[in-house]
Amino acid sequence: MNLENHQDWLIDFYKRHGWYHFSPFVHVNFLTEETGEVARAVRALEIGRHHPGEKPQTPAEKTANLKEELADVLDQVLILSAKFGIDPETLLDQSETKLSRRFNENRPH
Repeated sequence: MNLENHQDWLIDFYKRHGWYHFSPFVHVNFLTEETGEVARAVRALEIGRHHPGEKPQTPAEKTANLKEELADVLDQVLILSAKFGIDPETLLDQSETKLSRRFNENRPH
């Protein structure tokens, strides 16, 4: 699966569940929420999380949770790029180009 195929699947999924119609502002809020969940997952991996009512997680469970939350962030980025008609594959090139220019480095490919 590539980004474009996943984006197409994701848009269809969001439309079927009535979430796609929300404005980009709402999706930025979803992205912010998911970013906070990434922070919580990283904290659990790095320094632990001792919270009443939560059962302790194994390292594998913590890593699985981080993967899940990172995927949720990626999904919101893909939804936002679709809302603005941006091909998600171009985001990868955009990142490399910007960083290479900023640090005056040649791109390896």
